[in-house]
Amino acid sequence: MMNRTFAILLSIFSVPFLLHAQKLPITWTKVATGVWKASIGQPQKFDLLGAAGIHPQTKALQTLGEADFPLPKVECIAELQQGKVYLRFPLEKEEQLFGLGLNFQTVNQRGRILDLHMDHYGGTDNGRTHAPVPFYVSSKGYGVLINSAEYLTVYAGTGLRTDSKHPPKIYNRNSDKDWDAQPYSDVMEILVPANGVEVYVFAGNSPMQAVQRYNLFNGGGVLPPKWGLGFTQRVPTLSTAADVRKEVADFKLHHFPLDFIGLEPGWQTKSYPCSFEWEPSRFSDPAAFIKEMKDSNSIRLNLWLNPYLSPSSQHYPQLTKYAGTHTVWNGLVPDLNMPQAVNLYKSIFTKNHINPGISGYKIDEVDGYDNWLWPDVTSFPSGISAMQMRQRFGLQLQSLTASWFKEKNIRTYGLVRGSNAGASSLPYVIYDDYYNHRDFITALCNSSFIGVLWTPEVRSSPTAEEWLRRMQAVCFSPMAMLNAWSDGTKPWTYPEVEQQVTDVANLRMQLLPYIYNAFAQYHFEGKPPVRAMNLADSFYYAGEATSAALNSVTNPYPLAIKQDIKDQFLLGDDLLVAPFFAGEQKRKVILPKGNWYNFYTGAYAGNGEVIEIPATLDHIPLYVRDGAIIPMIPAMERAPRKEEVWPLELRHFGAAAGKLSLYDDDGESFDYEKGRYMHYQFSVIKDANGKWQGSVTTDNPQQLSPQYNHFTFTFMGQ
Repeated sequence: MMNRTFAILLSIFSVPFLLHAQKLPITWTKVATGVWKASIGQPQKFDLLGAAGIHPQTKALQTLGEADFPLPKVECIAELQQGKVYLRFPLEKEEQLFGLGLNFQTVNQRGRILDLHMDHYGGTDNGRTHAPVPFYVSSKGYGVLINSAEYLTVYAGTGLRTDSKHPPKIYNRNSDKDWDAQPYSDVMEILVPANGVEVYVFAGNSPMQAVQRYNLFNGGGVLPPKWGLGFTQRVPTLSTAADVRKEVADFKLHHFPLDFIGLEPGWQTKSYPCSFEWEPSRFSDPAAFIKEMKDSNSIRLNLWLNPYLSPSSQHYPQLTKYAGTHTVWNGLVPDLNMPQAVNLYKSIFTKNHINPGISGYKIDEVDGYDNWLWPDVTSFPSGISAMQMRQRFGLQLQSLTASWFKEKNIRTYGLVRGSNAGASSLPYVIYDDYYNHRDFITALCNSSFIGVLWTPEVRSSPTAEEWLRRMQAVCFSPMAMLNAWSDGTKPWTYPEVEQQVTDVANLRMQLLPYIYNAFAQYHFEGKPPVRAMNLADSFYYAGEATSAALNSVTNPYPLAIKQDIKDQFLLGDDLLVAPFFAGEQKRKVILPKGNWYNFYTGAYAGNGEVIEIPATLDHIPLYVRDGAIIPMIPAMERAPRKEEVWPLELRHFGAAAGKLSLYDDDGESFDYEKGRYMHYQFSVIKDANGKWQGSVTTDNPQQLSPQYNHFTFTFMGQ
């Protein structure tokens, strides 16, 4: 009895010691120029970068120059407690944090708690989103990636530690008006529900350079085919070949640009779950129809799918051994970590889609909701957990399908509902079913921090004004898309603004050389094509915090609301886009340092200041950096084909001399990876008489056939 009592007491008093955190050693190993990796504890087999299949661009990283490790190493701490890793990194008081997933309402994530969990966005920035990327960028010019496929909890400067080196000031709520319900914290803390993890740190001299290193380490940003940057229309679900022909004819009748059409679920014999086979009553000869669209109309086709195999498929019995224990809409979930499942899907997709000539996919339903996807108790034959599978599934599908096109030396460009870390080089743009216009633009800004692309797609609108505002914004995004799968809308649905909608679509087509050049920078330099203002050179915006009124029911602890710049962004190096939203009569635009000019008139707009502009229906506000040269081609109804030659207008803005290195290649293949590309070098300076003069040379060692000639310089505002 004495021995039993002693054992019980020993077990009781031992509990605190068993629960005590075990400090894990962190050894930072340099893996590329300005990039360090630490393997902490026992990292898991299934992570995010492995799913993306990254290939670091080491030479491009070297061009950014050497850098010191950006954090005090002794303050980077990892502990193991109850089988979970607790990570801790130091923060300075004025430091801002960006990234941590595709957020729709906030940009600066400092002071927030996020549960990074793959899901459909539900209207709140809580970490459950289409791209829960565990990567954050600091305003101090560094980035940190947690390469884990688990659901992570992030405390982005929220937890107040008793051992804080810089504790917040203590206030008395009874008497101090500066009392804050959320005091300052000097640490970033991350909970990883695993006994090990890989962590990467990216150095830089600015937030932009940290993002560049992240993107280059992940293979460099995607370089889409030129047709992918034109306009795309997705047709109603049960459209037939005849319906698509009529759609193309209607676009031609309205002289509206169109480069590719998206076919929704009805192209298949079965959907939800999918057969991946063409429905013969709607498309009797798919290969002939695809060829007809491309040869006669220069129109590409994109196929919708969700990746769950229908029981009606002849391949169902073969996949059962390589699928999860639970279905999605009665369809098998392929374990893409099993070579047998990958090979089966490759054979189906190649035979039914890629060989006949389709140009891309829209990969749906790989994000959430919880009651749609497989539950977290699902088992998979590879041994991957259901949670890891959910975090990685969209990444794997992007990587695999992109590789199947690349094997044929064909570039693709498509859509996906779920993505994650390592996706920079993957040719997919994220979309969703959420539909708040302002939040869509915030997501566009946030996508630039985490190596993903986002489209603020247009579906429908209750008014002509909102329709126009949405169309204006989407034409300055990575994919200019009208998704009419349900409503059957057309660009000219509101005749009263048809001309303005057509004008902005034509402007996008005119700017294709500039947009393509921005994507070339994404690939070769790691600079995202669309950029939040916080990535602009020497740009810092703290904003003012405002508190809502005290309310015993809705706001008993009046929390400060931090202002973000989330309604304007940069496109490439030189264009600032400031969209209007329906109902606005005016808006403020924050101009970075340096002179900026009105794109349409060339008039001076301001320098490092906040300007207020009145609303107009005719134009989306655009501003151009001093000395910039903007390349433009004539308005056209499709993107240039590789065998064509187009005249090029070079618009110069401002009072500073300008230079532009304009990238070009065939716009379709991967030959650029073998060096088959060229640059046009443009410059504008004043001659001895004080008049602007433009000049052009070419850097074309591969002797490629130039796409542009007949160069005309226009000096805006002169």
